[in-house]
This record gives sequence, structure tokens and C-alpha cells, in this order.
Amino acid sequence: MGMMKEFKEFAMRGNVIDLAVGVVIGGAFGKIVTSLVDQIIMPPIGMLTGGVDFSALKWVLKPGDDSDPKHKIPEVAIQYGAFINTVIQFVIIAVAIFLVVKAINRLTRYEKPAAAPTPTETLLTEIRDLLKKQP
Repeated sequence: MGMMKEFKEFAMRGNVIDLAVGVVIGGAFGKIVTSLVDQIIMPPIGMLTGGVDFSALKWVLKPGDDSDPKHKIPEVAIQYGAFINTVIQFVIIAVAIFLVVKAINRLTRYEKPAAAPTPTETLLTEIRDLLKKQP
């Protein structure tokens, strides 16, 4: 029973729950960025480059053969257009996360407490105060 109790303590820590929430929100954010790139950013870029659909760009290494329905041979291709879309999505997510972390750091910035004076500084302060008291 000790292992179950240990697991329960581990699972109920605040950090684990925060991580779970972050993963869920991150997954949803990833879908939003994918939609942004595929449906908003890439069509104008494709139009500027002569109507190219980046998601369809590929180098065909071996063409497929579907002349025989029983023995279809799939196409072998390097889909570099999908890779370009994924790189753009990564850059957008990286910039967004950077901005969020920067905003959080700005909100949680605090001043460091003043360091305690060293024994030498304390002694010098006492000497200064004694010298000020003398006529």
C-alpha cells in the first residue's frame, strides 16, 4: 500500500497539476498556430511565389502505382513543403512562448532584499558614529 500512497502524493502535487494544465493548453495553442500557418499565413506567401501550395511541395523518389487495385504501390516522396509549414509553426510558437515568459517575468520581478552588512562594515559604521559624537 506504500507505493499507492507515494503515487497519490506525487500526483497531487501542485507542480504535476500545473504541468497537466500546461500540456492541455499547449496542445490547444498548437492547433491554433497550425490553423494560423496553414490557412492564413501560407496562402498569401504561396500567392506571392506564383500560386504555390507549400503543403503539396514534395520530391517524388518513387512514383506510386495504382493500376492493379489489389497491389497498390504507394508513392515514396520527401514532403519538404509540409516541413516548411512545420518550421514556420515552430517559429511562431517559440516567439509566442518567449513573449508570454517575458510578460510573466516582468510581472513577477521583485527587488532583492538588501544584503546584511559584513562585520567589517558594521565595525566601520560604529567607529563613524563614535567619531561623530566626539566634540
